[in-house]
Amino acid sequence: MSLGRGFRQLWAGNAAGNLSDGLIFVAIPLLATSLTTDAILIAGLAAIYSAMRLLVVVPVGVYVDRYDRRTILWITNLSRASLLIMMAVLFAIGFGSVPLLYVVLAGVGILETAADNAALSILPSVVPANKLDQANSRISAAQLLADEFAGPPLGGLLFALGVAVPVLAAGGLYAAAGFFFLALPRRGVVNALPSPRRSVFREAADGARWLRGHRLLRGLAVVGGLASVAYMMPFSVLVLFAQQTLGLGSAGYGLILAVSALGGLVGSIITAPLRSRAGYGWTIVGSLCLGAASMFALAFVRIPWVAAALLTAYIVHSVVWGICVSSLRQRVVPEHLRGRVNASSKVLGLIGLTVGAALGGVLASSLSLSVPFLASGTLFICCGVIVWWLFRSELQASSDSDTALITARND
Repeated sequence: MSLGRGFRQLWAGNAAGNLSDGLIFVAIPLLATSLTTDAILIAGLAAIYSAMRLLVVVPVGVYVDRYDRRTILWITNLSRASLLIMMAVLFAIGFGSVPLLYVVLAGVGILETAADNAALSILPSVVPANKLDQANSRISAAQLLADEFAGPPLGGLLFALGVAVPVLAAGGLYAAAGFFFLALPRRGVVNALPSPRRSVFREAADGARWLRGHRLLRGLAVVGGLASVAYMMPFSVLVLFAQQTLGLGSAGYGLILAVSALGGLVGSIITAPLRSRAGYGWTIVGSLCLGAASMFALAFVRIPWVAAALLTAYIVHSVVWGICVSSLRQRVVPEHLRGRVNASSKVLGLIGLTVGAALGGVLASSLSLSVPFLASGTLFICCGVIVWWLFRSELQASSDSDTALITARND
C-alpha cells in the first residue's frame, strides 16, 4: 500500500543516508586499525561520536521544533557529505591520522543528531497516525538493508581498493540523501514554537517536563539508556573481536555484518503483527530477552557463521525495540513538542552509548574480548525485567493495554 509521495521521498533519503552509514560503520574502524591496534583508541572513536551527539542533542531538539524540518534534513546531509569528502582527500594524499578520524567523526555525530531528530519528527506530518507502524517498519527495513546488509560488505570491498574509497563513496551518498530531502513537499512542515521565542534552555525544558509527566515514555527513555550501554560495550570492539577471535579480515568483517542484517528484515516484517497480537509491552520484553540471549552466546563463539547467526538474532531484537518505541512516541507526543521530546528521550541513550563505548574498551583491554558480551547480556536481562514491571503495572489499570499505556501519566 502506498503511503504517498512525501513518504517516498523521505524513505529514499533515509535509504541513501543509511547506506552511507553502513559504509562508514565499516570504513572508520578499518581506517583506525590501519593506523593503530590500541583497543582503547579504537573504542574511543565510538565514544567521541556518542559524546558529541550527547553534547548537542538538547539544543538540536529546540531547533528541530523552531525551523523547517525539511531544510534541516537536506542541509545536514550535504554537510556530512562535505566532511567525508574532505577526509577522503586527506587520506588519499597521505595526511590521514587517528586525530583526523576523531575530528571528522565528531562532526558527523553532531550533524547526524539533527538529521535523525528531524526525520523522526517529520514522519507523523507525512503519513497518518494509523500508518506509523507500517511506515516505521518500511523505513527500518530499508535502514537494515542499506546500513547493515549492503553497506558493510561494500565498505569492506571498497576499502580493499583504497583506504579513502569507501569514505568518498559515503560522502556521495550523503549528498544524494540531501537532494532527496530537498524534494520533500513543504506541506505539513511547521515552525511549531510560538513567538516570541524564549531561550534554548527554557524551550528544551518544556520537552523534558512533558516527558517526565508521561509514565510510559519516561520509563522507556530510562531503559533506552541502559540498553544503549548494553549495545555499545560489545559493538565498540566488534572489529577486534572479528579479527582476533573469529580470524576475519576486512571483507569477512563486512560480510558477517551484512548477513546479520537479515535479522532486520525479519524484525521489520514481524513487528506490526506481533505488536497487534501481544501488545507493545510483551513485544518489547521479548525483544530484550532475545538481545540478552544473543550477547551471552556470542561471548563463547569462535566460529564465524555461528557468530553471524547470533548477530542476526540480535538485530531482530534491535529492530523490534526501535519500531515499537518510535511508534509509541510519534503517536503520543504533540506536534509542537516532538523535536524536544525526541531530544530528551535521546539524552539517556547517548549517555549510555558513550559510557558503553568506554566500558567496552576498558573491559576488552584489561580482561578479554568476551567480557563486554557477557556484561551486555546481563544488562539486557535487567532491562527486560524493568520493562516487564513497567508494562505490568499499567496492564493492571486497564484491559485495553495499548490504550492505557499510551495515555498513562503521573499527576
